[in-house]
Amino acid sequence: MTSVVWVVRTGQVPYEEARAIQKQLEAARLDDEIPDVLLLLEHPPVYTKGRRSTPDELPMGEDWYRAQGIEITDTDRGGRVTYHGPGQLVGYPIVSLRPYGDDVHEYIRRMERVTIESLGEWGVQAECIEGLTGVWTQDRRKIGSIGVHVNRGITTHGFAINVNNDLQPFEWIVPCGIEACSMTSLSRERGAEQHMSGFMDTVARTFGEVYGREPVEIEPDDLALRVSSVGRLAPAS
Repeated sequence: MTSVVWVVRTGQVPYEEARAIQKQLEAARLDDEIPDVLLLLEHPPVYTKGRRSTPDELPMGEDWYRAQGIEITDTDRGGRVTYHGPGQLVGYPIVSLRPYGDDVHEYIRRMERVTIESLGEWGVQAECIEGLTGVWTQDRRKIGSIGVHVNRGITTHGFAINVNNDLQPFEWIVPCGIEACSMTSLSRERGAEQHMSGFMDTVARTFGEVYGREPVEIEPDDLALRVSSVGRLAPAS
């Protein structure tokens, strides 16, 4: 069962709904009722506050951001404040760390590789910078973010890659707690809007290669039915 990873493309999903789905999948994965799962999706505009977030990372005050139509929510992932919005690819792997020696750092290194190698295939050279979180272009503009949570050896949360999203909301905060952080996207680097579905294809394939898993595409409704059969996720309406 653990030789495959179910890849599920859910479209745009509100943040709290996606978090609830992750929790249900986490429980099913913990009991070995399902294999590893990679959720690929987008969120409506939302600022998420990680466990190390501080109020100064939202300098305008939360009411101001909400007036701009951006939700604000706390989350149990690592890291600090970041932004998610339409046009940004978010990946949530629900993965058992047992095959990786329960090594969280190794798991994150692989996640960085997935992001870097996927961007490279689309013509953007990216890298990690020592002492800074996430993935950066060679001129030190941030293009990918990483924040994970691990419970009893099962991961939730994951990575976000800026593809076609509006970058303005990043300028209103201190993204990931990094002052004067310059953000970029795949479309900005390439000078034109990019094909999200095609980029998802690249990320799913690369994830399988880097983590040693065979990607198997599962429709969201099929996932709901499979998980509900073991008493977890309710079928989609």
